[in-house]
Formats: sequence, structure tokens, C-alpha cells
Amino acid sequence: MLRKLLSATFVLLFSVGMLLARDKAIPLNKLRQTDLGNPVIAGSAKILKDGIQIVAGGADIWGVSDQFHFSWIEKTGDFDLAARVESLTATHMYTKAGLMVREELTDNSRHIFFQLFPDNKPRNKNNGGFEFQYRAAKGGEMKAIYPAKADALPEFPVSFPNSWIRLKRTGNAFTGFCSQDGKTWKAYTTYSLDLPKKIFLGVAVTSHNPKESATAVFRNLIFK
Repeated sequence: MLRKLLSATFVLLFSVGMLLARDKAIPLNKLRQTDLGNPVIAGSAKILKDGIQIVAGGADIWGVSDQFHFSWIEKTGDFDLAARVESLTATHMYTKAGLMVREELTDNSRHIFFQLFPDNKPRNKNNGGFEFQYRAAKGGEMKAIYPAKADALPEFPVSFPNSWIRLKRTGNAFTGFCSQDGKTWKAYTTYSLDLPKKIFLGVAVTSHNPKESATAVFRNLIFK
């Protein structure tokens, strides 16, 4: 019985090791940089040893068109992208940073944006730091999916420098996950949108204050 238990334990550890071994870092030198929506303050990006720092202007990623800085690669098919957001300056309570899937490099494109705010202050129907947003039709109004309990303790809090964010695509289903250690993940929501197989994938930041830039630092960007 002990031999079987030890054998099963070895198989489990081996499987976990193989899973971790399959995690691949995003080739940061291949990330391309784009300002969308002609923000008053131009954005920029600086490649770090194990991440990227983005300085962004922009009025918002919301409504029928967006203003923000996008750092992206082209990706075909399913993916599972994770990153640790080390910091995000609060130029506005609605300053946003996160992982984005975009159909086009236009300011009114259909997209999925799983993002976080600079803190856990109450916002509209959200009492935490994470939010799942999407634009289902080109030029259409963006919408958000909020936590189920907006008047309770934050169900999805940010905890810089250990605010881990993850976006997974399986077919047309997009799922956002949160974590405080990059190991134990909690699903925020899943939303289905029939985006093309080939899309633009990366990190997006908007200041929400057209007169001041916001800075976000993303670390440990990996495909799980």
C-alpha cells in the first residue's frame, strides 16, 4: 500500500513539474507598441529584465471608442496568458491595466479586456480591484461583468505587488482568473465572443486622465 502511495505521489509531482515546465515566457522583444485612439499624451514601453513597464495616457477604455497604449503580439488559436502586475499608478480611480484580446488595431474594435484598478475602492457595481469588460460589436458600447456581491468584502481584491491576472481562450470562450501568488487561481467569469482565430493579444493601459500619464509594471508574463 505504501509503495502504491509513493508511486502515486511521484506521478503527481512529475505531472505538476511537467505542467510548470510547459510554461513559456512571452518573448518581450517581440512585443509591438501601439497607441490607439490618439491620446493627448503618447504612451511608451520599456522592456525590463523579467517584464515590461508601460507609460500610458488616454481618456479610457470604455464607451464606443478607446484611448490607451497597447503592447501586443499576434496570436492564433487558444491561449492561456498570465502576468503579475507589480504596480499601477492611480492617476484616476478608473485607471486601468490588464490583459487584452483585440480583433483589430482600431479604437472601436471588438475586444475582451480583463483588467484591474489601482486599489479596492468601491466603483459603480464593483467593490474590488478586478473587472471583466468587453465590446461585442465594433463601435458598440462596452460592457462590464461585475462581482456577484458588490456590497460585501472584495471578492477579487488587488494586492500589489502580487496582483496576478490571467486570461484564457478556449474556442470562443474567454475566462479571467485572479491570484495572489501565481499558483492558486480563482475564476472571475467566462464570456463567449466569436472573435477570429488570429487576434492581437497583449497588455493594455489607460490613464483615464487625459492630462496625466499612468505607469504600470507587468512581470512574469507567461503562456501557461
